[in-house]
Amino acid sequence: MYIKKILVVVSLLGLIVCAFFAYYIYNAIFVTNTAFENDKAIIYINSDATFANVLEDIAPLLRDAETFVSVANKKKYSTNVKPGKYEIIKGMNNNDIVNTLRVNNLPVKVSFNNQEDLESLAGRVATQIEADSITLVKAFQDSDFLKKSGFNTDTALGMYIANSYEFFWNTSAEEFRDRMYKEYNRFWSEERVEKAKKIGLSKDEVLSLAAIVQKETVKIDERPRVAGVYMNRIDKRMLLQADPTVVYAVKKDSGKQLKRVLFEHLKISSPYNTYIHIGVPPGPITMPDISAIDAVLNYEKHDFLYFVASTKNMGYHQFAKTLSQHNRNAEAYRRWVAKIH
Repeated sequence: MYIKKILVVVSLLGLIVCAFFAYYIYNAIFVTNTAFENDKAIIYINSDATFANVLEDIAPLLRDAETFVSVANKKKYSTNVKPGKYEIIKGMNNNDIVNTLRVNNLPVKVSFNNQEDLESLAGRVATQIEADSITLVKAFQDSDFLKKSGFNTDTALGMYIANSYEFFWNTSAEEFRDRMYKEYNRFWSEERVEKAKKIGLSKDEVLSLAAIVQKETVKIDERPRVAGVYMNRIDKRMLLQADPTVVYAVKKDSGKQLKRVLFEHLKISSPYNTYIHIGVPPGPITMPDISAIDAVLNYEKHDFLYFVASTKNMGYHQFAKTLSQHNRNAEAYRRWVAKIH
């Protein structure tokens, strides 16, 4: 009888231990373990991160880091950390959190436009993905890649078509560059290539001219007309005489940013100075928008050879077919500027 009582007690203790263990397991895996007030929290995990790094970043988001570690160990996540961007939803349990960190790497939108060189492009992209600007510049300027893809240091910026793209946050510099080369080839559809051939320009020349057009006017609806002026000049073997190329040449040569182009600047010895060199510059002076590129490919057919800022339609320009007409427009603009100052 005594032995039976002992067995009953032992059995009860075993059930209590099992129940406690089951409760602990349930609590560790299935009970809510978030400790933030917002609806969600974002965590970024670097490519070289260890589980200790992950725990350091995620612990402030959790009610109980110890149970998270226990579940992570059981699901073998602690020895198989995955880099990327992850979203932790308020109310998640440890099981949900670990599963999220294992498989739900979220894409990010990478956007860029108006960058004037590869360095500024790298700086812009580095704020949006894991790769840093130094690594990105190195990938952008890699001589083997440029040679293989048909670019050089002057034309390389033209490979990056201004737009928004979807990437994983942990994309490497080389992966980003290679993807952008694919996007460049996708952008240059058969239709666009044929249009470039029809107007007698290479893809690089289209991009260089588009960059000038973009610098000359912010008005998208005016860009085909401005492009038409430059195409007329190209057809007549005239100098483009585009002030933005002089601004770029001075900055490239001396690092100075011109506020106003003076006569002395028009003589600067640079292949980008369209006041002394016929044709388009050897590369884009900025990253042209798609609207500027398509403005060149679909330029307006007209007889204009000159333009100057309009005094009546702010942001737009007055166009002229002859130099005498242009000089009158320019003089009217100078008088207007003097009057308002």
